[in-house]
Formats: sequence, structure tokens, C-alpha cells
Amino acid sequence: QVQLVESGGGSVQAGGSLRLSCAASGYITSNYCMGWFRQTPGKEREGVAYIRFGTGGTGYTDSVQGRFTISRDRAKNTLYLQMDSLKLDDTAMYYCAAENIPTYSTCRRPESGYRYWGQGTQVTVSS
Repeated sequence: QVQLVESGGGSVQAGGSLRLSCAASGYITSNYCMGWFRQTPGKEREGVAYIRFGTGGTGYTDSVQGRFTISRDRAKNTLYLQMDSLKLDDTAMYYCAAENIPTYSTCRRPESGYRYWGQGTQVTVSS
């Protein structure tokens, strides 16, 4: 069983930065993928960034490429999302997720492809 707890959300002006953290408890193996998803009211939860916990290989959705950086600290079992050049459209509830995914399969999966979820942390970007 894996438990995830996010922190670091808040309010920031457009152009600013925030860093989200996700502390994982339980047995996270090298096979695990971890991801950051976000959701706004009335919309589906969308994947923002993904990382293979063992290799550190990453992937991003187009809208955040070059502005967000996903990383992990294996010793601390912690996932991060550094968000720079924030835009109004980045306002959402952000969730971290984890799943044991074979290395021959991509980490880039929809919400249904991840079993473990945190409770979410709100990010609000204002003008």
C-alpha cells in the first residue's frame, strides 16, 4: 500500500513560481511511475508531468513543457514539481499519483492508469 501526501500549493501572481512536494510512504520500487495531475471544476483530471522513479526519466504535457520540472528524491521517497512562469490557466487542484508500471510501458497514462493518489493541493495563479 502506498500513501501520498502533497504540500506546497498556494497563491501566486502570474509569472511567479511554486514548488509542490509529494511525500510517499510504502514501498516505492524502481518500476514505479509517479505523476502530477491537475483538475479544475467540471473538467477531467489531466496529466501534467510524469517520472520513472528508478531511472528518473520524465515526460510533460505540452502546455507545461519548459516551465515545469518534475523530479524525485529516492532517499526521501519524495516527488517534486517545480512550477515556473506560472500562468492563469495553471490554476487548479494538483494531485500526485503513483503506480507500479512495467518498464516496457510508458508512465504517460490517464487518471485511470494510476491507483494511488494524494489528497490534492490547490494552486491559484492571479493577474
